[in-house]
Amino acid sequence: MPTPTKGPRLGGGPAHEKLMLANLSAQLFENRSITTTVTKAKRLRPYAERLITLAKKGDLAARRRVVAQISAKNATNQGIVHELFTVIAPAMAEREGGYTRITKIGSRKGDNAPMAVIELVMEPVSPKQKVVRDAEAAAAAAAPAEEEPAEEQAAADAVEAEASDEAAAETPADTEADETAAEAAAEETPEEDK
Repeated sequence: MPTPTKGPRLGGGPAHEKLMLANLSAQLFENRSITTTVTKAKRLRPYAERLITLAKKGDLAARRRVVAQISAKNATNQGIVHELFTVIAPAMAEREGGYTRITKIGSRKGDNAPMAVIELVMEPVSPKQKVVRDAEAAAAAAAPAEEEPAEEQAAADAVEAEASDEAAAETPADTEADETAAEAAAEETPEEDK
């Protein structure tokens, strides 16, 4: 008998393991979170994530493969497959993997088996990536706003240049008269103080 790729088999044989994984994945999709042993949770993770990846494709062939793997012979499992394709897969559309989360919760009371909660990760992809996207959008919005003050500065520089050109264009007689009037005013002020 060939060695399985993902650790020792669960249950008595390969058929029993397939049925257990199908039932666990159906319960996971129905309830969004289940409590099981750590070993079963670790074996369920790749199985459930593969089904979610198929559901993200959304075509008829993918739906038939999921139905075959979940053993959707009864109406309850048909509803679970429908929910997987219409609710869970669109929620995972931006996520490229890591659709499930395993959290260890301690040992079971009767046989001291290590227990875990496996749940679907329905949150947005990453708040850090969202912050980065928002910052890029704000930077793109601020770039045109920065160009406007530069245009206003250019207009102000043009006005100053025109004023300096007008001042240079004044006749020398006008400037000499202004200078003599300023000197006379300066001479009169100190004499009045005495």
